[in-house]
Parts: sequence; structure tokens; C-alpha cells
Amino acid sequence: MNGIKRFFGHLITITRHRHRVIAHCAKAGILWQGLFHDLSKYSPTEFRQGVRFYSGVHSPTEDERRMSGYSLAWMHHKGRNRHHWEYWTDYDAQKRAYAAVPMPRRYLAEMICDRVAASKIYKGAAYEDGAALDYLMRGAMRDSMHPQTLAQLVRFLTQLRDEGEDAMFAALRRWVREGR
Repeated sequence: MNGIKRFFGHLITITRHRHRVIAHCAKAGILWQGLFHDLSKYSPTEFRQGVRFYSGVHSPTEDERRMSGYSLAWMHHKGRNRHHWEYWTDYDAQKRAYAAVPMPRRYLAEMICDRVAASKIYKGAAYEDGAALDYLMRGAMRDSMHPQTLAQLVRFLTQLRDEGEDAMFAALRRWVREGR
């Protein structure tokens, strides 16, 4: 794929994803957050790497990580976007190591909106309501999340799979409001 196709392919993909997240955030009652979702993806650090490793079938950070052993774009992204559980790590003096801390509700809600939107973008016509939960359960990342964050994430993604989008977003909206 030539550079122009990668440039516009990546630009269109991240913009379509962002617009889906905005719509999901509106359903979850956090529209304002949705409007600011993933703006760092348009920064030079993230955008350049996204274009370089764009394939259209999965996140460019996966290929960047395979080629370089790490993803500069991901490290930049997770440090600026509170809807990623990795942002919510801090030094635990008792354990003498970095450990995940519980995510605030509104950022966890945005993470759910993000995961559902990403599943829709990358799965396309093959998307099913269980896709985001399946992705979570296949990955090892859940082993590093704070147990409370993981439990809430699994709760809502399971509800999405079993009851559908309308029920899950309504429950998510109520849960966010309860925490205010």
C-alpha cells in the first residue's frame, strides 16, 4: 500500500472510530468526554506512526510493536488519555512496584464506548455484540487491570452481549450518574 493510501486510510479509520465513540458516549451520558476522545491520535507522534503501520484490519500499534519491540504511538497515547486503564497505574509503596488503581466511573464508561466502537470498526459487517467481550477475554491485559475495573468492564460487556446495546448503554448511563 502506498503512502497516500496509508495516510488517508488511517485518517478515515481514526475519524470514523472517534465519531462512533462520540455517539456511544452520548448514549452513556458523557457526551462532553466523547467530543474530546482520542484527539491525541491526530498529534504528530501518534499520527505518523499510525500512517507508517496502517493496514486497515487492526491497530497500527500492533505492527509497530512487532517491528520495534514497543509502540511509541501507544506510549504517547496511553499517557494522555484517561479512558485507558494503563493510564491509571501508580507506584504502590507497599508492593514496591507499579500497580493499577481503580478507574473513575466516567473514564471507565468512555473505555467501554471506545472498545465497542473499535470492535465495530475493525470487525465491520462481522461485528456482533459479544465482540468486545471476546477481545477482552482473549487478551492477557485483563491480568494487569485493577480487579474492580475489570469486574465492571466484564459486567457491562457481558450485558452488551446478552441484552444488546440499548440496555447496556442505559445501565452504563445510570451507573455513571450514581457515581457523581
